[in-house]
Amino acid sequence: MLLYNITDEFQTMNEDIKRAVEALRAGGVILYPTDTVWGLGCDATNREAVEKIYKIKRRNNSKSMLVLIDNASKLNSYIDVVPEIAWDLIDLADMPLTIIYPNAKNLASNIIATDGTIGIRVTNEEFSRALCQRFRMPVVSTSANISGSSTPAVFSEIDEEIRSQVDYVVDYKQEETGSPAPSGIIKLGVSGEVTVIRE
Repeated sequence: MLLYNITDEFQTMNEDIKRAVEALRAGGVILYPTDTVWGLGCDATNREAVEKIYKIKRRNNSKSMLVLIDNASKLNSYIDVVPEIAWDLIDLADMPLTIIYPNAKNLASNIIATDGTIGIRVTNEEFSRALCQRFRMPVVSTSANISGSSTPAVFSEIDEEIRSQVDYVVDYKQEETGSPAPSGIIKLGVSGEVTVIRE
């Protein structure tokens, strides 16, 4: 019975990932579980898709959003020069850690902060990691709430207004309860200067 449940869960997740990737490739927005809270996601290289998320959240597009990748080796594709200390921080992190890097590249211009920085997190959570692997591109991750309102801890707390505006809602993990914590945030300077934004 346990084996059946595990297999059934894997098939559900795999079908969800397939449909989510189809939505991402079509320039759509998805509602999906991440390594922290549920998030709104899209292709982080697609300017129009990023703009859709800003509109859904009613958020000023001068406020950048972070992106998820599945492997630290991909950082070099999106950061001009990755500060050496970043590799150690990623290796040592035992909780989700968002690192803000200088000199972002190859990403939608409206997701990069005005100072050229971008927040990137290497996700180790099962669904979001597999999603990034299958999509083969960085995926936007921003909390699934209207800008200024409280961040929903679980799927059931996500406003219907948000759910109704996305192109695909992931089924996987909708029933989970708990209070996931937001990630830690560290900002790195060009020369490796470290600023802790949120522990």
